[in-house]
Amino acid sequence: MTSLHGKVALVTGASSGIGAEVAKHFASYGCYLAITGRNSNALQKTAQVCQANGLPQDKVLCITADLTIEAEMKTVLEKTIKHFNSLDVLINNAGIVNPDSIETITLQNFDAVFSINVRAPFQLLQLASPHLIKAKGSVVNISSVTGKRAFPGLLSYCMSKSTIDHMTACAAQELAIKGVRVNAVNPGVIITEVHKRGGMSDEMYAKFLEHCKETHAMGRPGTVDEVAKLVTFLASNESSYITGESIAIDGGRHVLMSSQQKV
Repeated sequence: MTSLHGKVALVTGASSGIGAEVAKHFASYGCYLAITGRNSNALQKTAQVCQANGLPQDKVLCITADLTIEAEMKTVLEKTIKHFNSLDVLINNAGIVNPDSIETITLQNFDAVFSINVRAPFQLLQLASPHLIKAKGSVVNISSVTGKRAFPGLLSYCMSKSTIDHMTACAAQELAIKGVRVNAVNPGVIITEVHKRGGMSDEMYAKFLEHCKETHAMGRPGTVDEVAKLVTFLASNESSYITGESIAIDGGRHVLMSSQQKV
């Protein structure tokens, strides 16, 4: 992935999970980074690993921000451009999981999920587009297997991720002629803290991961490293003829789906 060397990437949700791992992978290829998240301490830890992977300190810009706040969203992009004077890659990763169903969903929960899972990546892509066009850059949106298949008890999350897949296709169609590629990745269950943040106890999460042996064709959950490798490929020139795709990286989860299967 030598094409990433010296490029500038903005990675959201980089304080943990997939976002942090993507940042670390990019750093190992010499890609300059603007990383953002709400937890400043965790963000600094990601930056330290990026520096350990070879990036100079001034090539890792940490921006603590809440992407549900429009002014802070604009500040993230403004600080990135001011610091690096360009933007080549956008990774829309920040997201939340709040369990709900058609019977239990509230508008408050719906708005909370769509605000970070849909509105934020949409707005950031819109704001970043002029810079990405200038650089003939690339965008990778982190979606989910729930964007491809319906799951019970995750109504607003499923809806948000299917929206991201369609946004990816629409943006790819519009920006291709201007030299910008837009793709998405659709992970299955990946070992991160996102489910615990969504309300799972340690015991529930352990059972959930054990259940992955049945729900994923490969008989296990995935790792952030596996997702980061695909994201890195799609962000680099190695995937120069790929755009508008939503690529499953779910250990075969989507091919085993049935209406009777439990989440």
